Amino acid sequence: MDADVSESADPPGDSDGPGAGRKDGSAAGRNSEGPGADGGGAGTDDGGPVADPEAPRGRHWPRWAALGAALVVLAAAGVGSWLYRKLDANIKTDTSAAAELRVYERERPATVVRDAENILLIGSDTRAGDNGAYGRDDGGSQRSDTTILLHLAADRESVTAISLPRDLMVEIPVCHRPGGAATKKQFAQFNWAYQFGGTACTIRTVEKLTGIRIDHQMVVDFNGFKDMVDAVGGVEVCLKKPVDDPDARLKLPAGRQNLDGEQALGYVRARKSIGNGSDTERMDRQQQFLGALVNKVQSDGVLLNPTRLYPVLDAATKSLTTDPGLDSLADLYDLVRELRDVPTDGVQFLTVPRQPYGPDPNRDELIQPDAKRLFDRLRADAPVTVVPTDQIERDDRKNLNGDNRKNSGKNNASADTPGAASPNPTPTYSGNNAAVDPCRR
Repeated sequence: MDADVSESADPPGDSDGPGAGRKDGSAAGRNSEGPGADGGGAGTDDGGPVADPEAPRGRHWPRWAALGAALVVLAAAGVGSWLYRKLDANIKTDTSAAAELRVYERERPATVVRDAENILLIGSDTRAGDNGAYGRDDGGSQRSDTTILLHLAADRESVTAISLPRDLMVEIPVCHRPGGAATKKQFAQFNWAYQFGGTACTIRTVEKLTGIRIDHQMVVDFNGFKDMVDAVGGVEVCLKKPVDDPDARLKLPAGRQNLDGEQALGYVRARKSIGNGSDTERMDRQQQFLGALVNKVQSDGVLLNPTRLYPVLDAATKSLTTDPGLDSLADLYDLVRELRDVPTDGVQFLTVPRQPYGPDPNRDELIQPDAKRLFDRLRADAPVTVVPTDQIERDDRKNLNGDNRKNSGKNNASADTPGAASPNPTPTYSGNNAAVDPCRR
């Protein structure tokens, strides 16, 4: 940015003669063929100067105008440079996770499709620092409140976001705590991985679960999410019933509502006061909200308007902790630029196919082979189809012909199952699309 300015705003008087480059082309700034080419101004026949008491003042004003213009350009560039450095400095880098992942590089999945990218988004539920307003700080321990695997297609025509339930029972590998002590390999609920070994342990758990290599990660905290919503002027949601939840600091009437940051945080985190109280319903609500946020940013032209984009970037960068490959504003800008032209209906949200865990119905387990089929397709950058849950429920009711698939209408695959009446080469999953207005579903 600074280099561009230095090329276009040379200091006054930097050329060969006094006053060179004046915009009015007067006196010394002209070429040598005219009178006064010696730099002394217009002369008489005998070479003597003509008395002109007003000439010095008239010749100097273009110089001051040029100086003023140069200062304005330099000042604007300075502000731009300062803003860039400020946003860039907001981003925190997790070097310890990168070091931990390098130790286990041989165990990690290989990249299958070049240019496709998989980014793990982690919403941390730590109560440390400013986040203490949302609950008790129990000594700095934290678990992942929300985890989303974001798959960017190689052609950048689609983005698929898959929610991983925090209560999903998974194999957590040997990980290292911040102090260096190793944990044991164990079968436990998914969000414990973040508590045991932070981001690196969560990434390795996801990679072992899915067989998909994670290229980058972003950890977002509560306040950052709240500020991002405020920066775009709020996000619209549709409530079927009024909400009154003191724990979530949320009290709203039914119908279409424009939520500010504080309300949005309560809305996506509430579990007992909205819907049936299940984590399934909560994740579905989070997906709808993220879809509405994407739609708001794209439809309002935020990405194309620097004045509106800066507050969003400021809020986002303040909340982010990333790997070294995404820890600069330039890296994030390149990512946003790639995603800017993805059509809204190409942004899909779904939850990994799962069902209540047998020994403990308060936990979840994967539904197979549906989950493996989903992971295989994402690893190969193959498309999946996402449709609203209520549409799958309607289709299931119409298709009561002996199909015993494990699809209760929650979040399971509903096509290309062996033996299905109408096999589909592209499996269909229940979920949400950023282009769908939840009030019209």
